[in-house]
Amino acid sequence: MAAKDTSKLSEEEHPMKGGDGPNSYANNSAYQKEVAGAAKELVDKAILEKLDLKVLLSSSKTFLIADLGCSIGPNTFFAVKNILEAVKFKYHSHQLCSDQVLEFQVFFSDHTSNDFNMLFKSLPNNRQYYAAGVPGSFYGRLFPNASIHIFHASYAIHWLSRVPKEVVDRNSPAWNKGRIHYLNSTDEVKRAFEAQLAEDMECFLHARAQEIVCGGLMVLIIPGIPHGIPHSHALANMTYQLLESCLMDMVRKGIVSEEKLDSFNIPMYFMSPQELEGCVERNGCFSIEVMKILPHVLAHGTVYNALVSTSHLRAALEGMIEQQFGEEILDDLFDLFHKKFEEQPSTSEPGKAINFLVVLKRN
Repeated sequence: MAAKDTSKLSEEEHPMKGGDGPNSYANNSAYQKEVAGAAKELVDKAILEKLDLKVLLSSSKTFLIADLGCSIGPNTFFAVKNILEAVKFKYHSHQLCSDQVLEFQVFFSDHTSNDFNMLFKSLPNNRQYYAAGVPGSFYGRLFPNASIHIFHASYAIHWLSRVPKEVVDRNSPAWNKGRIHYLNSTDEVKRAFEAQLAEDMECFLHARAQEIVCGGLMVLIIPGIPHGIPHSHALANMTYQLLESCLMDMVRKGIVSEEKLDSFNIPMYFMSPQELEGCVERNGCFSIEVMKILPHVLAHGTVYNALVSTSHLRAALEGMIEQQFGEEILDDLFDLFHKKFEEQPSTSEPGKAINFLVVLKRN
């Protein structure tokens, strides 16, 4: 039977910067790897304690893992290796089919415009799994029914399927004129992004519920905000306000058109653990086995270092900025961002940004 059509979502594709150059995601994602490292012990424990033995027994030949929003490495390989080792440990500790070697198939999935060539070139030579790429959005179906044993997604599902259509509609009360995000915008804009999150998570959980085996696990690492904190107080707000001010400077200089700025919004939403919990409850197909806020981590001394922060932001947003404003502004834009970041007072409050781990189990 064909997968359910999800084209109604009008999905956008904004892959991370490909290749292995100085601005690539491969060379500018150390922070995300540190976050995954902070979650490793909890993920190991969840697999050991929560993965059903019948899932392992029924997959005595091949165990299937899928990483959603894999990008180009190296973080996806780090995450997959950790999951694989935890599954093997559980398998051997229970002496399951001791006369038979458990084999692993790993599916690396991302948008069709992801740099899969770079991903495959970077595959570890000593990997203990068979690798395959699966192009497509994780807001729709990607795999056959009841085929995947563990899903993983890290720093992925805060990307929405698209910018809410209301925020770029001049006739809508949610028109987000002059702003590039919802974090410090009007209530109408915030509600539009919240509604988009609800729609997207409904699609995400519905698709995964069909694709995962009964008793299988879904491991999610999500950047978000603590419950009850106003969106305007989110740590990411400072970053996007700085980027927004840089673009406004370029508008005033005639480098960027005001119309293009008014139609530019970053399709991200930083949810709280409680918001995700509500999405899972509405879906009804999964139980929440683990929900933990991860320890704060630092990359290259401090995540708020201007050079590191600029490089990480460029690796994530360069593609969509180039698509909207053209390649010629990129260097000047991020040079200006770097300068403004350095001039900011060091008043960041880590409590207003969190990373949290959620482990879901298919009922």
